[in-house]
Amino acid sequence: MSNLQLKTKRYVQRKARVRARITGTSKRPRFSVFRSNTHIYGQIINDEKSITLVSSSDLTVKGKTKETKIQIAGNVGEDLAKKAIAKKIKSVVFDRNGFRFHGRVKALAEGARKGGLEF
Repeated sequence: MSNLQLKTKRYVQRKARVRARITGTSKRPRFSVFRSNTHIYGQIINDEKSITLVSSSDLTVKGKTKETKIQIAGNVGEDLAKKAIAKKIKSVVFDRNGFRFHGRVKALAEGARKGGLEF
């Protein structure tokens, strides 16, 4: 098994372990995060109906050109929170999706809290 296959396998195992304990309902939807090397995405999902209620990414959020990835992640979190509050979603369940809660994932969560979401 190559190193890349091993990394992917471990990521999938972590993701499944986190996801086994978290489900989003209509009252408290799931706030899911995906982080790639270059971009970060967040979406709020109702798992009962299997629909995405709100989504945001750094591709849609325009910021200053000299911002770091962590600052951009914070802006994405704030934008997601604004969209969620406009749809009357105030409380969510955070799904880190197998990623460690530090760096850009933490900045996204803090941006969403700053924007008004509770989790």
